[in-house]
Amino acid sequence: MKVDEKLVRSIAETARLKLSDSEVKKFTPELKEILSYFSKLDELDTSKVKLSLQPVEVRNVLREDKVEECFTQKKALSQTKHEKDGYFKGPKAI
Repeated sequence: MKVDEKLVRSIAETARLKLSDSEVKKFTPELKEILSYFSKLDELDTSKVKLSLQPVEVRNVLREDKVEECFTQKKALSQTKHEKDGYFKGPKAI
């Protein structure tokens, strides 16, 4: 892949970055170096490596639902100052 200032400007435009001419000159060799590291990965033999689309095992982390005794209305409201007619009182919504 040819890495030049035109490519850096195109990538910057796609990323909606405004780069000055000096920044484009600075980033051109840096991008070339970064892409060279990726080209080294192409040289590796990955034919015996299992395809992994999810790097971390996906599993259910939620607890099992258990039926338990609920708070009574009186107990639920016992720790609040903001109560009216047996319900929690919240701010007025317009």
